[in-house]
Amino acid sequence: MSTSNLRQQARQLGKLLRSQRNTLATAESLTGGGIAAELTAIPGSSEWFCGGFVTYTNAWKHRFLGVPLETLKRFDAVSSQTVQAMLNGLRTKTGVDYAIAVSGFAGPGGGLPDRPVGTVFVGVAGPDWQIVQECHFIGTRAQIRRQTAWKAISLLLTRLQPHTSTAADN
Repeated sequence: MSTSNLRQQARQLGKLLRSQRNTLATAESLTGGGIAAELTAIPGSSEWFCGGFVTYTNAWKHRFLGVPLETLKRFDAVSSQTVQAMLNGLRTKTGVDYAIAVSGFAGPGGGLPDRPVGTVFVGVAGPDWQIVQECHFIGTRAQIRRQTAWKAISLLLTRLQPHTSTAADN
């Protein structure tokens, strides 16, 4: 997955959101704002991209997105439960139509025995649906972060395209 492929996916998502007059926000942990950077690299993205939160610590996930402390304590920040809570908090606090949230281990350290470096949870949500997928990426820290951004943008784009199956919905 190249930078140009990532940018193309972001352009396609932006075109679709603009045509539908919908809005998007992001809640990012391991990507540190990288998804928002890709989206805002597109001229005119302010028509559909409202902004994002970089909630790198558990305290900020709780404070700014409302992720319950019990969720963080019981499941950890790198979990589907935390990403679900990030999505819920982001949509509730911002009122956007669609949300992207990601959390994971980009490395080189920080992984756990059951969730090694490269384990990432990518989530997207709309008005009445939510998808969270566990991914396992391989590569350097930069490569894992870029793969995560691509997966997040692609997952939302796929879900929003009318001809696409939604079997992955939660």
